[in-house]
Amino acid sequence: MTTPTPGTLPPSFDASALTDPVDPRAVRAFARGLRAGRKTSATDVIAWIIGGFAAVMAVSFFGPLLVGALSHAPTPVTLLVLGGILALVALIAFLIVTGVRRAKERRYRLSRFAAANHMDYLDRIENPPLPGMIFRIGNSRLSTDLVRGSSPRFVEFGNYQYTVKTGKNSTTYRWGYVAIRLDVPLPHIVLDAKGNNSVFGSNLPTSFRKDQQLSLEGDFDRHFTLYCPDGYEQDALYLFTPDIMARFIDNAAELDVEIVDDWLLLYTRRPVSSLDPATWAWLFGVVGALITKLDQWARWRDDRLAGVSSARSLGHPVPGSHDLPFAAPAGMLTPPPGVARQGRRLKRNGSWVAVVITVVILILLVWERWN
Repeated sequence: MTTPTPGTLPPSFDASALTDPVDPRAVRAFARGLRAGRKTSATDVIAWIIGGFAAVMAVSFFGPLLVGALSHAPTPVTLLVLGGILALVALIAFLIVTGVRRAKERRYRLSRFAAANHMDYLDRIENPPLPGMIFRIGNSRLSTDLVRGSSPRFVEFGNYQYTVKTGKNSTTYRWGYVAIRLDVPLPHIVLDAKGNNSVFGSNLPTSFRKDQQLSLEGDFDRHFTLYCPDGYEQDALYLFTPDIMARFIDNAAELDVEIVDDWLLLYTRRPVSSLDPATWAWLFGVVGALITKLDQWARWRDDRLAGVSSARSLGHPVPGSHDLPFAAPAGMLTPPPGVARQGRRLKRNGSWVAVVITVVILILLVWERWN
């Protein structure tokens, strides 16, 4: 993936594979290749079991009806019922076949699109190893239709879903994301975009303590709510200089942003990897505008790591120890890349709510027991 001029598309951007006619034989061959190169997952086994069970149930239900109807001279009513059954079965089969064909064609188009733009395509990854907030919730975590580039830095576009169970009910949440690899680990920072919030507030799956909010200059607060760890306010100001704030406002104001470890993650509640050329044009423009400024983040260092351990490793005198007969050369005490423990993760909100609910439930149970 080449680096575009800010606000423009990369010269290599080619979306023709998303809309051009495709050869059905090439689609089928591509699908066979995907199946051959992929291990059978638990999700596939469950799908086969459900499909087989549905087929057995259909035969068990419709079989006796057909046998009973054909054992006697058919009447107009019988013929009408049989016709309705056959039409229903044909409709279900048609929808299944059409859905499978469209899924194969979508994967084929995305793979061609990725190749045309010097990127790679991967159809799915279970439990993707990304550190962002959406990748640490629920079960059945799955990334699909991944489009990846490695130059000038690693970038991954993908769709993601996870399931949260509440009692006997379960809800599946779907996201689109862009993951950009950074040069060094940075403090955990979240930009909650106000443009995609609902009337109920933030659409993020995790809430953070309000005392971690940091107000920045200019119009930035109109577009984002920024959270940074306590004590890292100056570090956030170093990272979000006016020119970088302008890039986020101009290009990513509808995306939630998370900086965690050595990743920059962009989130949206709609699919990212799709057959819509306009969506890809927008996302390529966003990434191109941001990565031209990320090199300056590589110079950030956490001064909290320049402590006793660094001084000891460099031979610098440590209080309470024997003074060594030499000192570290000037400039050698620069902290190594990394983030001190207190800056690696934001403090989440809502833990006290769970405590209060638990206490109330216990009080009610005791009251019920003694009355």
